[in-house]
Amino acid sequence: MKSAKGLPVIEAIVIGASAGGVEALLNILGPLREGFALPIIVVLHLPDARRSQLADVFSRRVALPVLEACDKTSVEAGTLYFAAPGYHLSVEQDRSFSLSLEPRVHHSRPAIDYLFESAADAYGAHLAAILLTGANHDGARGLAQVKQHGGMTIVQDPQEAQVSTMPQAALDLHQPDHILPVSGIGRLLVELERIAC
Repeated sequence: MKSAKGLPVIEAIVIGASAGGVEALLNILGPLREGFALPIIVVLHLPDARRSQLADVFSRRVALPVLEACDKTSVEAGTLYFAAPGYHLSVEQDRSFSLSLEPRVHHSRPAIDYLFESAADAYGAHLAAILLTGANHDGARGLAQVKQHGGMTIVQDPQEAQVSTMPQAALDLHQPDHILPVSGIGRLLVELERIAC
């Protein structure tokens, strides 16, 4: 089902980022208005820390409620979730979170591919997946899976990315629906949310 603007009706947004990701995410998520209705689920590669400060940092800068995703909790509308350090994060068919300690993917746990592939299974054509700046190839395969399930794929323009390796790896693997600078990604999220409501 498409809207009058030709954009699909999206029920969830997943975002993957690595090196340079905090800044890119703040630029995209900071302007979102209070009451933004879609859930946003983020995997951001960080040095292995027992505790992530991401939820604290973003809750001060973003209008949405910000949580660290917990095992077996349901994905709630209008909430920004971050993957916990040290665990893969996936979305189950019933739209709840699952955390696992399976082996690292691209030297990372949580891995972006894990989140993207599971969310593609759970949401199908109603998922938007965004891959941002980063220094490895994590997320490229997951993004291709989202596309195969009919979801929308968005890649940060590698020329604008702080580290272009990750977005470029995605472009080498498949043609996303949108290649945009960070400001364009933020505007697209506003459009997708307007259509969904």
